[in-house]
Amino acid sequence: MRRERVVVLALDGVYPFELGIPSRILGAADGRYQVLTCSVDGRPVRTNADFGVTVEHGPEALATADTVVIAPVAPDRLTDEVPGDVLAALALIRPGTRIVSICTGAFVLAAAGLLDGRRATTHWQVADRFRRMFPRVDLDPDVLFVDDHPFLTSAGAASGVDICLHLVRKDHGSRLANSVARRCVVPPFRDGGQAQYIEQPVPEQGAASTAATRAWALERLGEPLTLADLSGHARMSRRTFARRFHDEVGLSPGRWLIQQRVARARHLLESSDLTVDQIAGRVGFATGASLRQHLHTAIGVSPQAYRRTFQTAR
Repeated sequence: MRRERVVVLALDGVYPFELGIPSRILGAADGRYQVLTCSVDGRPVRTNADFGVTVEHGPEALATADTVVIAPVAPDRLTDEVPGDVLAALALIRPGTRIVSICTGAFVLAAAGLLDGRRATTHWQVADRFRRMFPRVDLDPDVLFVDDHPFLTSAGAASGVDICLHLVRKDHGSRLANSVARRCVVPPFRDGGQAQYIEQPVPEQGAASTAATRAWALERLGEPLTLADLSGHARMSRRTFARRFHDEVGLSPGRWLIQQRVARARHLLESSDLTVDQIAGRVGFATGASLRQHLHTAIGVSPQAYRRTFQTAR
């Protein structure tokens, strides 16, 4: 069994939590990955906390990587130009290598010109700044991660976990990714298209929650659920339900339903041999064409391409 070599680049001002995510998540994947950490000069790195970290490798490790992860740094260190030593380190990465950024690590890739013309994401709090600095990048600040192969970018801290689990799922299938998630006690799957948690207001104290209705809807995704159905189950007016739903979830009921149906369809594409039309019927899309459209909108691939990827991994 060949082990994928993953090299994490730690820059001065790095966030310690995010720096450790690849080692923790990928290191739990039954020996499928070897995770190394390097700096631009092999010396200890200052973090944004009150301690530094000592790394075992210098930039030469980047030349041996199958996947490179750029760990995030504190916002006060973000610039639109890449320091010379960082640029020299990035130049050691072999063409075609998969490159992943966590949170503000996307600024490093964008400043190096690697994301021009590509779709990407970063933490929502620095999204406006990112757009001003890098107008050539197609930034989507409303998602947890973006896979625009060979570049993958993710949002805030916890999305680093999501994108590493995505790597395991993409490389080795959902069974191993679910096993890794259980070992690390994290959610096994949060769709890359799920909205970041962007300053959603806290529901009023004592207000009825929509959680029970969401759980009810998840058991009935194959049915043609409407706003009237959902609000009726919650015993609220449509307007009150829609407002409260958005306050709690950050999405409209309709968009949330589509995301849940796409997520369920992805699971069935990975784990079953049902046809696209059969899967569409089970998750509540009227036709296979509708499923194809929504899946392509969500992740940019067809059901057949998605199934080939994960059944090959499986």
